[in-house]
Amino acid sequence: MRHQLEADEPLRKRLWQVLVRAKIVQQGAVLKRFGKEDGAFEMLARKVRSGDPENVEAQAARRYWSLLMGDEFRRDRQSGGTNAMLNYGYTVLRAGVARAITSTGLHPSIGLHHSNRGNPMCLIDDVMEPFRPLVDYLVVRLVANGEDDVTPSVKGNLALALSLDMATARGTTPVSTCLERLSISLATAFETGKPELDLPQPLLPLELPELGREAGAES
Repeated sequence: MRHQLEADEPLRKRLWQVLVRAKIVQQGAVLKRFGKEDGAFEMLARKVRSGDPENVEAQAARRYWSLLMGDEFRRDRQSGGTNAMLNYGYTVLRAGVARAITSTGLHPSIGLHHSNRGNPMCLIDDVMEPFRPLVDYLVVRLVANGEDDVTPSVKGNLALALSLDMATARGTTPVSTCLERLSISLATAFETGKPELDLPQPLLPLELPELGREAGAES
């Protein structure tokens, strides 16, 4: 935590650059899984500079949601339906990141990019960014299976997010373990001053269970 507090602004900006690039690459991987146009996302990821001053993250988001959900979709945290399903999935993910961050000894309120004084989980909101597309992927599959709101079956299916396997440099690894490794690598980055993070590979996830009302009931 002392190293985290003493980390200088250039290091924080470089770490945010790494996270944003990973998020954009993962967004492209999700689009590819659905057979949608994804080529621009590799290019967008390469455009992200330290601290993302051009806000390439937002540029990618606009293109991503349109391609993934259709031109009529608008990401609205206050809306129901698909937006509510995304919110629930992100809450599950956020809880997993919170456990990983706090168990590593980092302080969750000291963020890299997010800095709202009223948010005690700024660092968690930073670290979860590359994993958000996994939730998006699950929600799109659930919508395709006929789900349209946060039902018990949807909750059960989205609760699986942390147990899904992803490809990493060290083999197949559950998302929960990926979060732990990322948190440890972040703590190491604060100690060494090197912006090197342990992130999963972009094709996600390797294997998915059947999603839908029956799968949610079994969860």
